[in-house]
Amino acid sequence: MKQGITSVLQEYAQAAPPEEVRDVMRLSVLDWAACGIAGQAEGSFADWCSALRSEGPATRFDGRHGDVAQVALVNATLSHSLDYDDTHFAHIGHPSVVVVSAALAVAQARRASMAQMIDAALVGAEASIAAGLWLGRGHYQVGFHQTATAGAFGATIAASRLMGLDGGQTQHALGLCATMASGLKSQFGTMGKPLNAGLAARTGVEAATWAQAGMTSAQDGLAGPLGFGETHHGAGAEVPFEWRMGAVSHKFHACCHGLHAALEAVRGHAFAAAQSIVVTTHPRWLTVCNQRSPDTGLGAKFSYAHVLAMAAYGIDTGDITAFSDACARDPKLVALRDRVRVIGDDSLSEMQARVDIDGHAFYHDLDATLPLDVRCTRIQQKARALVGARADDIWWAIETDDLRSFAQLLMS
Repeated sequence: MKQGITSVLQEYAQAAPPEEVRDVMRLSVLDWAACGIAGQAEGSFADWCSALRSEGPATRFDGRHGDVAQVALVNATLSHSLDYDDTHFAHIGHPSVVVVSAALAVAQARRASMAQMIDAALVGAEASIAAGLWLGRGHYQVGFHQTATAGAFGATIAASRLMGLDGGQTQHALGLCATMASGLKSQFGTMGKPLNAGLAARTGVEAATWAQAGMTSAQDGLAGPLGFGETHHGAGAEVPFEWRMGAVSHKFHACCHGLHAALEAVRGHAFAAAQSIVVTTHPRWLTVCNQRSPDTGLGAKFSYAHVLAMAAYGIDTGDITAFSDACARDPKLVALRDRVRVIGDDSLSEMQARVDIDGHAFYHDLDATLPLDVRCTRIQQKARALVGARADDIWWAIETDDLRSFAQLLMS
């Protein structure tokens, strides 16, 4: 018997995750924390954060406290502001940035444990991936931002679990989420992209809170008549319940994940004198990260031409400070990126890329999953590079189930 998407998402809300997937989620929580602290320190959203003042039980990266929904909004926006957080290629979305932000805010308000927060974030991430698979690639290609749309449903499941919603309340929460979830790819390269993640986290918290308070919704806001799938170009694919977060990809370059296979392909090669650089990638990335002439650091994070020019000159694309407005306008990089051509080839997967430099071909596939110990080492190294010794204290709080210390360590 086929199981509808709403039933699948509700199943995640009650599920007990396997330990090997929990291990990966713990690393994603560390990764999320480091990205959020560094995103807040970068400062682009400081004025916006200052305008959002309130009192409440939850902790923001900027050191302020606020009500649960507002904190989910702020923390998800800040932790996605560097575009350095994890990605799941099954549905082309950033799962942790939305669901961890929502889960932490609710967990603080509910006095939950670190382990309970991580489990809620994990089932929320799984729900967001399942929702993204159900919506399908057409939803993404037509212009919707999966991190925001599918992510909102994941945040709803994470919040519903921590709040102890029953099946009926969770169904209403998903229905309420369906009428609020939003986010457009047209915001890529602007401050609106991380805001999409923030809005998704806030939507999930609000949908669960309102459902718990007795607000009802359409019987099936996702797959029902005129539901989210039908009105948002969803494919309505059958999606079985299974655990998928073990295959999440963590970023080791501070730019759109669609660029990483190409960067890994040329890693260790110097080619500033190249006359011809041809990047072959899956066609879907051409509408995501193929800005030809970015003039801001944010825009450069979505440009094959610019990141290849940076790599050619040996600029560390893992350094968040490298993606500055000055870098985007550097004459030598601008001159080189004009020699970069990007073409689509649907025989490649979304995780593969080939780079031809003056006739010499280099190839990489991100689908080769890193062993857990290697992943752990690289994420801890990345976290230390972002936030220094605080990364070790954050990891200790995660490992020792200390939510209070974890939340305090996030604050500037």
